Amino acid sequence: MKSITVRAPNDLVIEEREIPQPQAGEVRIRVISAGICGSDLHIWRGHNPFAKYPRVIGHEFLGCIDAVGTGVAVERIGERIVGDPVVSCGHCYPCSVGRPNVCSELQVIGVHRDGGFSEYVTLPAKNAHVVPDVIHDSEATMIEPFTIAANICNQLKPGPLDTALIYGAGPMGLTSIQALRGVYGVKEVIVVDRIDERLQMAKANGADRIINNSSLDLADELARLGIRPTVIIDAACHPSILPEAIRLASPAARIGILGFSDAPCVISQQGITSKEISIYSSRLNSNRFPQVISWMVERKIHPEKLITHQFDYFQIIDAMNTFENDGQHCCKVLLKF
Repeated sequence: MKSITVRAPNDLVIEEREIPQPQAGEVRIRVISAGICGSDLHIWRGHNPFAKYPRVIGHEFLGCIDAVGTGVAVERIGERIVGDPVVSCGHCYPCSVGRPNVCSELQVIGVHRDGGFSEYVTLPAKNAHVVPDVIHDSEATMIEPFTIAANICNQLKPGPLDTALIYGAGPMGLTSIQALRGVYGVKEVIVVDRIDERLQMAKANGADRIINNSSLDLADELARLGIRPTVIIDAACHPSILPEAIRLASPAARIGILGFSDAPCVISQQGITSKEISIYSSRLNSNRFPQVISWMVERKIHPEKLITHQFDYFQIIDAMNTFENDGQHCCKVLLKF
């Protein structure tokens, strides 16, 4: 089989590998489509602290089950599924309280173990979620990105009384807009970014108001507009954002942090406790695939609005370069296998 492998930082190849055999409790997927994420780029460039090399990357993928391991019903062969990349132990403290996404022995498909940028991939049978026929292949490939928004929204508990501010109009920000607008019905969604084209994407995905903060002070602009956000999502993850978000937030607001930055930031305890602000962090997803699948079936979200480019898998270098370098026009890139 053909597999897209990062052998070492900046060394990405398409190589021939043996077709894997599913182990006990696993299924094997013949991959149809896969999506490129920022973490795939970071593994390629050597900036993902969790990756081990060599690694077949890719954790957003759709395919059909073509083989099963012992303990898995043979009737599952032929199912069209998406794979949840979170592989957990099931018995540690996080798993026991419903947080398998931060399992003490966490393995992420495409990071800690080989992923879906391959003609075949194996994964635990419980991680293979059936996709209804009403969801198109391309849209189904977007289920995993939307689980990120589902996970943070599950913690923030947004609702019709909330005014939401989202930092960053990349894929995480855009999926969050759609969830806040189409699922939770918040009163207003404001998106801030420094790229006008990205802000137009935010508008197309349901943002009520867009702000380019490259040459203005966001605090002054929100004060001028009379806006005090009650829900804030940091989908850009620059160390300067959290301190600013605390200052901008309404009393009793909730702040959600997506992504990783190892750079330190300085925050005011008084700023948090004086307004009784709740701060949440979110990693990957915690069994959110069924939830997102139902959103898509009910057309509460519209994943096709995020897909800007599609390539055949053997064009992976062009696809990765487009994703890395065309921030003005590129959002989600899909690979066809």
